[in-house]
Amino acid sequence: MSVMSGHKVKKLREMAGLSQGQIAQFLDVDQSTISKCEKGERQFQVDQLEQLCSLFGCELADLVNDEMEAKPLCIAFRGNAIENEDLIAIADIHKIALNLVQMQSLLERVISVES
Repeated sequence: MSVMSGHKVKKLREMAGLSQGQIAQFLDVDQSTISKCEKGERQFQVDQLEQLCSLFGCELADLVNDEMEAKPLCIAFRGNAIENEDLIAIADIHKIALNLVQMQSLLERVISVES
């Protein structure tokens, strides 16, 4: 896993207008852990990256692949008024949306093979 994932998470977090503290609470870790990961002093665990992908609506490959730019599905929140429960709900909605996109892509491939 690359150090780039921390930098990409920071960029997505800032685009969303979220604090390190909010991300830390979402991941159930200390704020210092988020800071160290974003600086490249430490790496996010895979399960944490998966949770962040759900939150930001992007693919895991977008965060761990140095060449790829993280492209969020949707940044639908801003500010400190966002509670952790809100972030959990947003992550769940993004998971559903990402699964739908993946299913549509799979269906398109099946249809093109059958044609």
